[in-house]
Amino acid sequence: MTPRAALPLLTTAVGSEQEIFALRRSGRVVAQALGLDNQAQVRLATALSELGRDLLGVRGLHASFTLAPGEVPALLVTLRWEDRRRAPGEETLEAVGRLLPGAVRRSAVPGSLVVEQPLPGNSPSPAQLADRTLRVLSAQPAPNPMEELRAQNRDLIAALEDSRAQREELQRLNEELETTNQGVVALYSELSQELEDTNRGVVALYAELDDKSRQLREAGDARTRFWANVSHELRSPANSVIGLARLLLDADEDQPAEERRHQLALIGASGSTLLALVDELLDVAKAESGRLEPHWSPVDLRILLGQLRGTMRGLVQHPGVVLVIPDPLRPPELTGDEVMLTRILRNLLSNALKFTEQGEVRLDVATDRAPDGSELVVLTVTDTGVGIPVEEQERIFEEFYQVRGPHQRGRSGTGLGLPYVRRVAELLGGALTLVSAPGRGTTVTLRLPAVPPALRTPPAAGAAPAKLAVLVTVDDDPAFRTGARPVLAEIAERVVEVPRSADALAAVRRERPDAVLLDLHMPAPDGYQLLADLAADPLLRDVPALVLTSARSADLDHQRLVHARAVLEKTGLDAARLARALALGARVTATSGPEPDAPAGTPAAAAPRLYRDGTAP
Repeated sequence: MTPRAALPLLTTAVGSEQEIFALRRSGRVVAQALGLDNQAQVRLATALSELGRDLLGVRGLHASFTLAPGEVPALLVTLRWEDRRRAPGEETLEAVGRLLPGAVRRSAVPGSLVVEQPLPGNSPSPAQLADRTLRVLSAQPAPNPMEELRAQNRDLIAALEDSRAQREELQRLNEELETTNQGVVALYSELSQELEDTNRGVVALYAELDDKSRQLREAGDARTRFWANVSHELRSPANSVIGLARLLLDADEDQPAEERRHQLALIGASGSTLLALVDELLDVAKAESGRLEPHWSPVDLRILLGQLRGTMRGLVQHPGVVLVIPDPLRPPELTGDEVMLTRILRNLLSNALKFTEQGEVRLDVATDRAPDGSELVVLTVTDTGVGIPVEEQERIFEEFYQVRGPHQRGRSGTGLGLPYVRRVAELLGGALTLVSAPGRGTTVTLRLPAVPPALRTPPAAGAAPAKLAVLVTVDDDPAFRTGARPVLAEIAERVVEVPRSADALAAVRRERPDAVLLDLHMPAPDGYQLLADLAADPLLRDVPALVLTSARSADLDHQRLVHARAVLEKTGLDAARLARALALGARVTATSGPEPDAPAGTPAAAAPRLYRDGTAP
């Protein structure tokens, strides 16, 4: 079969810079009319521009555009000139070869060069393509050098955006291209620089990945140490419980009661140890996941220190050690989470007692000022124990880490106490610092804000504290109602007294008060029932309810107090403490429901509750 002849499209002379612009534009227009994509258009136009610029000045230089039919139709651009000794430079041919790989071929006849661009496979017939291209070319206006220069710059910018995503580099390259007009050669120079930058970025990325891998290995080692420690800590009390329970099951009926009580006491102690360890693990997990949140309330430091004095005395393991927890005459006022603070101090004291064989372990309370002028409460635990080497003093706050040495012999632990203490101290808005030296003891200082920043709402200058509009008090004791009137008048504009608890709900519905004060022990319905009734009423459930009682915390049914905003003792009630409890209750809904991670059915009463001067029971 005779091959079909090529279809001529355009012939243009190339003898000046203006005609080089026209050649570039013609290449772009023809490529677009033949259905080539934008990138192929830019590559072809740029290649023709570079070849024309390299041959500029050669006599008789012109370019012919033809459409070659075939299985794969192609656009042929033939450059011819009269001086056969002249040829494009090798650098230009190499650059054009990068743009159009395999598309440039030398003719057998000197003085000519052919650029071939295959067309898309789904193109119309060659005749239709040629007809469409000729119509497009005939409709083109006369070439404008400035417009062609701007078009060339836009093409270069588009090509650069396709190869790189960094806008600053794109702008710099565009400015360079506008000033030097070196076209694709400059483009590839900048791409080489970008490649070097990318390589440096890849090297930095690999370095970062190596660092992350090291951290993961260290974390894996820490987890391995943790499971080794915690499995031992869990297994020891569990084995004790199982072994003692078997002894009790296998014991004769005539076993002495004293021995049985001793075994039961050991089971109870082992169970308590096991429960404390599980609680510690759960708290650390909560702290790591960000689900451990403080329940703010006023803290009575005198009561807290007294409780620690009683509970920690039994942990003194050596006869030569004295535990000193002074009873401050006027302890500083502190708003915090009493349960968290107690666990912090208990951890610090138990650590100090564990590693002190002679001397004393001491807890002191003082006050200080922060740089912003706010008041700080400073709690310091000092011991005369083995001390901690300087190089270990930061690592002991890492999870699962323990200082190895002879001092560890016979002293179990998981390495969770100090990391937990530091996390909880930060949750309370405080900071924990440690000073120690081997053989000279350790001092751990906890600095807490007297009032957390989240609860600081200073009144405007000269403004008096806002009073409640209406306060309803439900109490069947006339003597208490009489004594409380002056106190309540300081915090409320109007106080409505309800002596009969049966009338309480009707009074609350009628008055719609800002708060309700309830006594617990009254003729039916008692305070517990009134709390439940208020919570069950959609119109009353949002009214803050505070319980005033003369009962001890141990005698209260805390599960039935889940709807109370605070539980306060009647003894020593004053307006300031009552107003503070009301304000905290309005900000902190510690009793509104179970913990976020608690299983279904868990009573919300497990959350700390305000008691006495606003402290937790």
